[in-house]
Amino acid sequence: MKKTICASLLSAFMAIAAPSAFSADATNWPTRPVQVVVIANPGGDTDFNARMMAKYFNEITGKNMVVTNVAGGGGTLAAEQVKGAAADGNTILFTHTGQLIVNEVAGLSEDSFEAFDICCIAGVDKGAIFVAAKQAGVNSLQELIDKAKAEPESITYGTEMGSFSHIQGLMFEELAGVKMKMVDAGTVSEKVVALLGGRIDLAAISYGSVQDYIKGGQMVALGQPNSERNELLGDVKTFKEQGVDFTIDKPYVVAFPKGTDPAIVKKMAGIMKQITENPEYAEELKKSFKQPVAYYGTEEAAEVLGKTRENFMNFKDELRQSKN
Repeated sequence: MKKTICASLLSAFMAIAAPSAFSADATNWPTRPVQVVVIANPGGDTDFNARMMAKYFNEITGKNMVVTNVAGGGGTLAAEQVKGAAADGNTILFTHTGQLIVNEVAGLSEDSFEAFDICCIAGVDKGAIFVAAKQAGVNSLQELIDKAKAEPESITYGTEMGSFSHIQGLMFEELAGVKMKMVDAGTVSEKVVALLGGRIDLAAISYGSVQDYIKGGQMVALGQPNSERNELLGDVKTFKEQGVDFTIDKPYVVAFPKGTDPAIVKKMAGIMKQITENPEYAEELKKSFKQPVAYYGTEEAAEVLGKTRENFMNFKDELRQSKN
């Protein structure tokens, strides 16, 4: 009896004192190349942020992070691929709220962000602006609002129905007290062409994609939906500065398959934080996408995503109707 009790106590002590094999693996992670699955095609802002993460991850860890672009289905294909991957820390999803939350709200996916183990927010897009075509005949945000109020649906807003830019437009309508005509104008490059051709009046778009046209006078920058002015966008005022309390962020999210060892998730969050503290990284973001450095750890990221989901759910009916 005494031997049995002693053996049991010894086993319990060993279980507490000795780290599990899973946690021991996390200490050495990564031990082989890590695949980061990106929800977008090469060349855009999401892909750029993922590749910057991979570049500096390689420098810090000495291990390769391989970027795989899986576009299509509004990001659902990439999300499903990572969701079904082994939870061993070797597959990561790089996404943003336009996929991770909007797809659920729009009914394109049954999964919420809680279907993954959220690691961190690796950056926040602060480069979006509302831009008007010269042919729209509005040279300021107030002129846009006045025209949209006087003639509801006289302003044509180009978007991708059921997407993040659709949420941007719906939120602006609500806060500015206007009604616009929403049309599906396609991708960013297609929106630019539609603006130049006068087929749409307004779009929410990355400043970097239209800055030359703004400088050339073919387009007018009306405002940036940031809580504070992103000085990298020049003298473009925030909506708040112009009397419309409209702010909307697009955070870039790093997530693992559900069930990944928390120690691995924590280690990756720490590596990403270290990346954001590198001045060279900050300079690359600034030059390429007019993007200031931003970072939220695991708990903060989950809180941000939860609040974002709650806000976006206010537009569930409009988004789902647009997809029918």
